[in-house]
Amino acid sequence: MLHRERQEQLERQILVPYASFSDEAGPRDFPIEKCDLRTEYQRDRDRILHCKAFRRLKHKTQVFLTPEGDHYRTRLTHTLEVSQIARTIARALRLNEDLVEAIALGHDLGHTPFGHAGERTLNDLVKETGGFRHNEQSIRVVKYLENNGEGLNLTLQVQDGMLNHRSSCTPNTIEGKVVRLSDKIAYINHDIDDAVNAKVLTIDDLPTEAIKELGRGHSERINSMVRDVIFSSENKNDILMSPQVKEATSELRTFLFENVYAESTKAKQEEKKASKMIEVLFEYYKENPWEIIEEYNSDLDDKNIERNVLDYISGMTDSFAIKSFKKIYIPNSFI
Repeated sequence: MLHRERQEQLERQILVPYASFSDEAGPRDFPIEKCDLRTEYQRDRDRILHCKAFRRLKHKTQVFLTPEGDHYRTRLTHTLEVSQIARTIARALRLNEDLVEAIALGHDLGHTPFGHAGERTLNDLVKETGGFRHNEQSIRVVKYLENNGEGLNLTLQVQDGMLNHRSSCTPNTIEGKVVRLSDKIAYINHDIDDAVNAKVLTIDDLPTEAIKELGRGHSERINSMVRDVIFSSENKNDILMSPQVKEATSELRTFLFENVYAESTKAKQEEKKASKMIEVLFEYYKENPWEIIEEYNSDLDDKNIERNVLDYISGMTDSFAIKSFKKIYIPNSFI
């Protein structure tokens, strides 16, 4: 018996009946021979982990633009925290941990430079032609842009979880639902932590009732939320929070939107500059599409220019976007 087959057999013995079993994974965008060592979801996880878009996440904004301190979250550290939370929940509930990990690692591959400010700007620029959403871009990354245009050829279940990780979406697997809620748990708590470190707010500023329910400390709040999800979801084909913890979590999320994410806050003072820079780069590359690197313009023609520019700019890191802007618009010193 192959190592993969032993793992698939073990899943059948351990996982709950409504989990996603690896021997039922698929289909992929195009058929390939199965690996003798890894299950299909382990294979997808590895493909995501080794792709270029994943590596670029380390230089993309989470909340604070190009922070000088080493301890602020980036899009990469956010992704890793989502993965850790989701795996803890999946293991406790006897769900497919490999599928959860693959979805979590891939869920933000399509995110823009400068966080949600970059996403809003690109969406405004192409609103009349369909708009821009980072979850949909993540699917473009794994289907068309990675691996020299061949994509990563991921299973349907992983792509579904990536596409539907936003709160307004509904994943088709319970593992996708784990990642969707883990994403919220992660960003609410680490964004509070970063905001406190940046002196944008203090723990005492947080809603009193939410803190009473969840705890004052970063790890205490995460532990409260994760434990609640596990005990509320046990033996249910759904991922839930108890009413009181759900209310406290929503209260913290609302607080963040009003006091950290809002354009008027200290944390967002530089976002107008970042948005303007993306606007300028977008118009420049539309007028000069031949300057887009070959990786993104292999199918460039009059109908695809805007799409190629979107792919190129959304794939930029913060630092590369700034570097590109300086190269185009800031004159070099004469020597």
